[in-house]
Amino acid sequence: MVAYARDEIISVSDMARGFSNILTNIIDKTKEKVAISKNNKLEAVIVNIDEYEKLKEAYEFMEHIDIYNKVQNRKDSKTITLEEAMKIHGIDQNDL
Repeated sequence: MVAYARDEIISVSDMARGFSNILTNIIDKTKEKVAISKNNKLEAVIVNIDEYEKLKEAYEFMEHIDIYNKVQNRKDSKTITLEEAMKIHGIDQNDL
């Protein structure tokens, strides 16, 4: 769970009124992030584009690691051909 400082949380109505200033704070890196709340529930976060791109790249990297690990785990598993599976389950190719 991400922690937010008190000055990093803003209501949607305050966001609408002060969008330009808030965006300037994000661009200038005066603030790392701003969380927007609606009805006392956090709904969105604004971050600098550089930070967003780093987060996106990190997420994609983690996905690649996950895929790599799954492939490695499957290398040691026993596999059978489609024809073997059809024979085991009594399926004739003409039935397909």
